[in-house]
Amino acid sequence: MPDQQPVRIDVVSDVVCPWCFIGKHRLEKALALRPDIPVEVHWRPYFLNDWIPREGISREQYLTTKFGSPDRYKGIAQRVTAAAAEEGLTYDAAKMKRQPNTLDCHRLIRWAEGAGKAAEMKQKLMDLYFTQGADLTERETLVQAAADVGLDAEQVRAALASDQDVAQIEQEAQSAKQAGIEGVPCFIFGGKFAVSGAQSPEYLVDAIDRMAQAQDAAE
Repeated sequence: MPDQQPVRIDVVSDVVCPWCFIGKHRLEKALALRPDIPVEVHWRPYFLNDWIPREGISREQYLTTKFGSPDRYKGIAQRVTAAAAEEGLTYDAAKMKRQPNTLDCHRLIRWAEGAGKAAEMKQKLMDLYFTQGADLTERETLVQAAADVGLDAEQVRAALASDQDVAQIEQEAQSAKQAGIEGVPCFIFGGKFAVSGAQSPEYLVDAIDRMAQAQDAAE
């Protein structure tokens, strides 16, 4: 129906969360299975590792702090690599040398949303990190990523050098944790119910259908 109310999906996630990388792809598969249902997707910030300083830390230090040692992460990395490969994605843990603070990444996604390119910006940053091992703490890497999706490089460079939207991103990420979101990705449908984890496309389709039906019944 041309006047059908769009199903709003708020995706709370982080660009350095491998399951968010996989979950985004599964959501896109789900949307492709329901081309007749209008959907609005909004990408919301979350800090998977809010203890990491703005300048980031070495990947080795991160894995030691979080998992006890880099060796202890190897089993997890193998599972993630396999799950990503099933989605046609490349998760290359060996290339990751630096663990970033993702505040600036979330700022880029917010600015890209104003141009209708939030999903592209999110994907670009995750591809850079998980597949290419790029250092997302390097400002010029972020500027180039923004330019690649169509944002103005000079405007982004200036904005990154400022405090623009820093407080808003931090507040939104903190609000997600205060609301009880402890694991990401978290998909919130119509502000009514949430689905946590990188669920299958079929599971997400069911949630989309339920929300669309609820909205139709309420009209």
